[in-house]
Amino acid sequence: MRLSIDAMGGDRGPAAVVAGMARSARKNPDIDFILHGPAEELGRLVARRKQLADRVEIRDASDVVTMEDKPSQVVRHGKETSMWSALDAVRAGDAEVCVSCGNTGALMALSMMRLRKLPGVNRPAIAVLWPSRNPQGFNVMLDVGADIRADEKDLLQYALMGASYARNGMGLERPRIGLLNVGTEEHKGRSELKAAHELISEAAQNANFDFVGFVEGGDIPGERCDVIVTDGFTGNVALKTGEGTASLIGDFLREAFKFSPLSRFAAVLALTSLRRLQKRIDPRRVNGGVFLGLNGPVVKSHGSADAMGVSAAIKLAYQLAASGFQGKIAARVASAVSLAQDAAERGTGNV
Repeated sequence: MRLSIDAMGGDRGPAAVVAGMARSARKNPDIDFILHGPAEELGRLVARRKQLADRVEIRDASDVVTMEDKPSQVVRHGKETSMWSALDAVRAGDAEVCVSCGNTGALMALSMMRLRKLPGVNRPAIAVLWPSRNPQGFNVMLDVGADIRADEKDLLQYALMGASYARNGMGLERPRIGLLNVGTEEHKGRSELKAAHELISEAAQNANFDFVGFVEGGDIPGERCDVIVTDGFTGNVALKTGEGTASLIGDFLREAFKFSPLSRFAAVLALTSLRRLQKRIDPRRVNGGVFLGLNGPVVKSHGSADAMGVSAAIKLAYQLAASGFQGKIAARVASAVSLAQDAAERGTGNV
């Protein structure tokens, strides 16, 4: 299986990306890579990793999409960038999935231009896995930053795509969907949330999911639902807050166990449990947002990802490709769009 990797654009540079590839290659012998970026520099980095020998094709791309670049500029002038080249490999069928640590807005804009949206999808969404108390260990949340706006029809599509992701990517036969709001009462929230509540509720039975209604921020890592639906602005703030909180808890624990000789001794006794906790709350281990609603799978890695984070994003891309997820979600979205249109027409009184 071949994955298309954008080596450039991340905060840590191509060295972290190649290190993450080597980490993945060591664990999974079934993955090959097409790596995009400056060929000379990438050739040197790959040559140092024996795990990557004969498993990487390098495609030269001289330009880089930076975090400061505007998506509109990249769309007009980004043909020579590594991000463009990585997406084109998926478009041409040379690779199964594209993975990039680059500028989220530019990646989404280029993905929509090069891969195109699935028919009927208005706004693609980024879905992430969030550690939770549920038996599967994670909840799905979308959108977390593809588009800061979302009306009731968009939120309905997010619910349908999120249900498909949970069903096909996580093995949940009948996922539970929650709509993020400031309270669980039906009279609370903005007008588009109230309208989305009605549309999602109407679509639940035919779309084979359970709608639990409005959920609050505390339910994101909880066990009340499996998929949390929200707009990209709210979802991105929640995601970054969760990552920051996990980091803060880790810092507080280290400070607490360094406080005195007795606490340092206690840390040694609790070392196994502490490592388990660190693994559960480490955002690098669930790094990777999936772009839903496109004619090709794209995994967006966090821009600051290190080798472990890049490897997690590659693992997610491999799992999606191995499961045939793209074909399944395309079929689901095709039926979901029909459901969305029918429900929206009933909600607005149209026939």
